[in-house]
Amino acid sequence: MKIAARPPWLRKQKQLTPEVMRTRRRIGGLGLHTVCESARCPNLGECYACGNATFLILGDHCTRNCAFCAVEHGPSPLPDPLEGQKIADYTASNRIRYAVLTSVTRDDLADGGASHYVRVVEDLRRLVPALKIELLVPDFAGRADAIEEVARLPIQVFAHNMETVRELYGRVRRGADYQRSLEVLKIAASTRNNRESSKATSRKPRSFTREGPRIKSGIMVGLGETEEQLQRLFDDLAAVPVEILTIGQYLQPSKFNAPVHRYYYPDEYKLLREKALACGIRHVVAGPYVRSSYLAEGAYRGSL
Repeated sequence: MKIAARPPWLRKQKQLTPEVMRTRRRIGGLGLHTVCESARCPNLGECYACGNATFLILGDHCTRNCAFCAVEHGPSPLPDPLEGQKIADYTASNRIRYAVLTSVTRDDLADGGASHYVRVVEDLRRLVPALKIELLVPDFAGRADAIEEVARLPIQVFAHNMETVRELYGRVRRGADYQRSLEVLKIAASTRNNRESSKATSRKPRSFTREGPRIKSGIMVGLGETEEQLQRLFDDLAAVPVEILTIGQYLQPSKFNAPVHRYYYPDEYKLLREKALACGIRHVVAGPYVRSSYLAEGAYRGSL
């Protein structure tokens, strides 16, 4: 199937500068993967030029095969026990203050890879204690214990992307389930709230400060969703409550992926943002090239 031509506002110039190539070599030299490359992110050049990257843990092959995603489908090896130390090496040597970690889905692992997330975060906290960490996790096949284990980690942001509206899950997110993904966010929020409540009982209310991570999600538009379907999705996310939401244009990464239904005009993202904010979501970032991990530190700070 022929990929639809992109409109002028979606023609981002590729940046294969010496800084970009240096970042690529450093990451590759450590045996690390990034979602920037595996998912063919259009912002790769901009982020790599600054030394930033979103690390892809648990391998670079996904056990699922979502219609929108460019990450390779197939079996992955056992998790690398040194992965957290390697990421710590990179972030420390490049003076990274805020790191985003995501992963492929590993339905072949008993806990979906949750214990590996724990190991990686523990290594990062031990080796680079000042580092702020955002985790963008899979659904762990709906395992509540796995979700809770990761949500209890000392991180700044717990994220799980809904990606699209309920009505498109069967076509766009094969192997996923809308209600299950929503439940991932609810369990994380509940785990965070329970932790805060237990700590609040040991001190005066006026000294209480928020301990747990922000809850975040991201969606794509342009896959055939309707205005009413998006409104229901915003309402569902606000009820979690999700505090950070990213909204960006779906771009077909290859002829084998789902086609673009339509391209949203830049002005439409302002309206989407206003609708999501009106539902009660604290901080919303919307734009053609917005991605869940793109400029993530700014989104986190905007939600404080």
